[in-house]
Amino acid sequence: MTTIAPRLLVTGGAGFIGSAYVRMLLGPEGPGDLAVTVLDKLTYAGSLTNLGPVRADPRLTFVRGDICDPGLVGQLAAAHDEIVHFAAESHVDRSIDGGTGFTRTNTLGTQTLLDAAVRHGVRTFVHVSTDEVYGSIDHGSWTEDQPLAPNSPYAASKASADLLALACHHTHGLDVRVTRCSNNYGPRQFPEKIVPLFATRLLDGHDVPLYGDGSCVRDWLHVDDHCRGVELARTRGRSGRVYHLGGGTELTNKELTGLLLDACGAGWERVRHVPDRKGHDRRYSLDWTRARDELGYRPRTGFATGLAATVAWYRENRARWEPLTR
Repeated sequence: MTTIAPRLLVTGGAGFIGSAYVRMLLGPEGPGDLAVTVLDKLTYAGSLTNLGPVRADPRLTFVRGDICDPGLVGQLAAAHDEIVHFAAESHVDRSIDGGTGFTRTNTLGTQTLLDAAVRHGVRTFVHVSTDEVYGSIDHGSWTEDQPLAPNSPYAASKASADLLALACHHTHGLDVRVTRCSNNYGPRQFPEKIVPLFATRLLDGHDVPLYGDGSCVRDWLHVDDHCRGVELARTRGRSGRVYHLGGGTELTNKELTGLLLDACGAGWERVRHVPDRKGHDRRYSLDWTRARDELGYRPRTGFATGLAATVAWYRENRARWEPLTR
């Protein structure tokens, strides 16, 4: 009897995190018997070069398109068994400058996917979200039952998407699993987030801008560990469940800056203190006990090792990022 390979639709699969997930699926760690379709609009932060190592794999199909296009999304949903939804506008500073695109993509795009998944009987829908939906926490760590209290247009658009996904599970019985991760870092990240922004600027001999006094705290998660967690949620998770995927390394932005300066051979004279971001959340922290106990999730990449490898990638791949910083 011939077994048909599961058909998986990955939205945003040419972006930083989505492409890492696709490369993992089609690499040695992947399940093997899987057909993967990437749906990506190829905005400024998405690139087919991110899929370079697996682009020729016969199990991979690429479709350029918009998750807000109901006709295209419906056709793809009808041809796939599962959806893993990464596609999002994700940079907080851009959302502060203008939130309309974030609402369209992150909220309405997610609803378009959910409608198609219900209509066409998609088996599993994994919705990839963020710790930012909770707002800010001074002490302790959030568990998955913490009420959502987003403070930026980006976070609000993602919180809306989370609620729509979970409502779709409750109302229609769609098997939805939501993951919420802490700050990601790693190779191939678009140079607007703090790690690639600082690394590329320091490697080019420029100063770096540190918001306020640098006291905001973030937990750091290597992109490969995040992708392993998403795959565990897809394969072992429970319907209607939220899972936290944390990294276990909390640093102030000032501490992170010091580590990046050291990695790039630069000193503190290269740091410019700039006015703080509007509404800047002070601290994020996830309790990922549920993912550990139910899924077997544990980060593998130590932060020192991961950061060194990330900076090395930017040092060795100037042709990839220099055109993006001009």
